[in-house]
Amino acid sequence: MPYMMKTGKSVLSALALLPCMAAQAQSRPNILFVLCDDMGWGDLGCYGQHYIRTPHIDRLAGEGMQFMQAYAGSPVSAPSRASLMTGQHTGHTRIRGNREYWRGVPMVQYGQNADFSRVGQHPLDTAHVVIPEIMKAAGYRTAQFGKWAGGYEGSESTPDRRGVDEFYGYICQFQAHLYYPNFLNDYRRDRGDTEVSRQPLPENYAHAMYGPDYRERTVYSADTIHRRAMEWLDRQTAEQPFFGMFTYTLPHAELVQPEDSILQAYHRQFAEDKTFRGNESSRYNPVEHVHAEFAGMITRLDAYVGEIMDMLERKGLDKNTIVIFSSDNGPHEEGGADPTFFNRDGVLRGLKRSCHEGGIRIPFIVRWPGRVKAGTRSDLQIAFWDIMPTLADAAGVDNYVARYRNPRLGREDHFDGISFLPTLLGRGRQKKHDYLYWEFHETNQIAVRRDNWKLIVKGGRCELYDLKNDIHEDNDVSARYPKKTAELKALVHEAHIENELFPVTLPQ
Repeated sequence: MPYMMKTGKSVLSALALLPCMAAQAQSRPNILFVLCDDMGWGDLGCYGQHYIRTPHIDRLAGEGMQFMQAYAGSPVSAPSRASLMTGQHTGHTRIRGNREYWRGVPMVQYGQNADFSRVGQHPLDTAHVVIPEIMKAAGYRTAQFGKWAGGYEGSESTPDRRGVDEFYGYICQFQAHLYYPNFLNDYRRDRGDTEVSRQPLPENYAHAMYGPDYRERTVYSADTIHRRAMEWLDRQTAEQPFFGMFTYTLPHAELVQPEDSILQAYHRQFAEDKTFRGNESSRYNPVEHVHAEFAGMITRLDAYVGEIMDMLERKGLDKNTIVIFSSDNGPHEEGGADPTFFNRDGVLRGLKRSCHEGGIRIPFIVRWPGRVKAGTRSDLQIAFWDIMPTLADAAGVDNYVARYRNPRLGREDHFDGISFLPTLLGRGRQKKHDYLYWEFHETNQIAVRRDNWKLIVKGGRCELYDLKNDIHEDNDVSARYPKKTAELKALVHEAHIENELFPVTLPQ
């Protein structure tokens, strides 16, 4: 049964796919990682959402494995994505916050609009390997479409320098605040490009970046990035495995999208809606229908997933492709978004930027037909730093740590992840973490989870929660369990390596 409605598929076209289908059975799996932006644990139907329609992602969960205790690398974007890319938790990663490189640079003109001459965030450490480099060395075609957030323009860590064959989207996550931007970043190795460059969008910059004229812009970045991703996917064959990261910016603020049937349906559903006055310095334009816009963005993302799955099926690649869906951190309230209305953190406490469960626990779904049992749920505690070893295992990269550890750094080149491939395949013994660790300097928070105990450190002050009996983290039991508190405090000191750019206050 197709994910999206299709017509005109002939018997001859179906037979033409048989050679590809036979070839793929003997090849290494293709891998597609669909990573959305600021989607909370409770934003999908399969995780309990009642207001927002997500039929294709819900079906993905029904055809694969749904993780109920999966965690992002951080409660905000750049460090979370760094954790994913490097296989390191934020006690070890170089990037532990949203350090910006557009501040204070000269401005350039795009029509009537002044924009930054350099954009981007702190670079990923070039001394440490990242996932696209591993996959490319293993013989995979590699691509990323959407948000990079792993280095600024012209830095040592842009997609073209980190194993990515094709990139299209936003180098900079601040630029991604505009869904109708002045430019996007573009790179194709097979086209002869030598570096990532800007692709100006005159259809957009003919109009103002802020105010009523902004709505006259016509190039909606989410749709444009998705089309480019689909063009890349359509060029893939069974002859060479591919690895794609579709790092969509939806449903992050700003809350805006085309006035099509998706949005119109939610206008009818939310006849009584909220408004948002806007925030020009953050590049969030005013919004007239907050709830409709937010819900529409998630359903639009869901439609993208449906189109991806249809493409894989049409090309006969779906049976040999691992599809992963997740989010980079918990729900946001930026640009006028109202997580309380949608109960976006579900039963969890906290939003984006918080080390409480709502800020870091995320949806995580894996589909791999014939290998991952359909309709299963897992309570295994996994985190973003586990993705590197899992994908390396799936791609047949043996002993990846010894192969990719930088000899100059030795054991100081940390690999914190554990492969959860045994859980996906339902066989073999699954190794588990002794504990999970997060730190975030902007809110000066640290968190450690060991089994069902969770320690949160706020400005050096400790709170202890029993997640088995208090999933919402309402009752601090640190005074009742001083030994357990001391035990987890010791883990903080074990996990943390000083980083002068992103300081946090350790517990005494």
